[in-house]
Amino acid sequence: MGRSRRTIPEELLLLALDPTTGTTAQPQSLDLGLAGAQLVELALAGRIAPDGDRIAVVLPRPTGDPTLDSALELLRRRGSPVRAVHWIGGPRLGLRQTYLTHLERCGMVHAVEGQMCGVLPTTRYQATETAISREIRARLDTAIRTGVPPDPRTAALAALAHAVGLGKHLYPGNEGRSSRSRLRDLIRHDPMGGLVAHAVMDVQNGVAAQPRRAPAPGRQPGARPSVPASGVPAQPSRRGSMARVGAR
Repeated sequence: MGRSRRTIPEELLLLALDPTTGTTAQPQSLDLGLAGAQLVELALAGRIAPDGDRIAVVLPRPTGDPTLDSALELLRRRGSPVRAVHWIGGPRLGLRQTYLTHLERCGMVHAVEGQMCGVLPTTRYQATETAISREIRARLDTAIRTGVPPDPRTAALAALAHAVGLGKHLYPGNEGRSSRSRLRDLIRHDPMGGLVAHAVMDVQNGVAAQPRRAPAPGRQPGARPSVPASGVPAQPSRRGSMARVGAR
């Protein structure tokens, strides 16, 4: 990989990979989450910073990660801060496949070719470094179980996992309800992660065109007026939690 630290987009994708089927949970919302995760990673690297509900480039110097640097350059070309919902809701064709290919090249997943209905070619991705996936999951589990404020990376990862609807994938059934609720609550521990996670949910719910209102007095900046009891944002016209990754 050439880096000692995995990026948040990579960790989000590894969380979404089903170890049995090799498919990704919530594939459509996951694409939005990966775009948002890039923003969080760039913020942690000191390249961008929140400006209200907008994202401003504060240091255009490349990070050394080609995918992140491509996003940074696109932001720089905007010339002025861009609303997070507009950035995340923009076209991001192939972003998930780009990260899957990168993880395969790093030896963290391997591609399994197959066919759907005996005709259509498909590609599934199986994790090869399962210890890494377990370590990522363990960080979330620890934050949920102990209630101790997590580090910014873990808090942002939790916020994005909730935003794209991975709660039911990670903590299924009635027995996972309290864990899903705590996963949602972790969103308040990282301002940038909270901004991006809310933007992801706004895009899914079709409210990206409306500017976010200022928080009501007494409400934390990262809090939302209401959240479904399930802890998973409404996702109209998306059914099922699993889908195959299209072949390339």
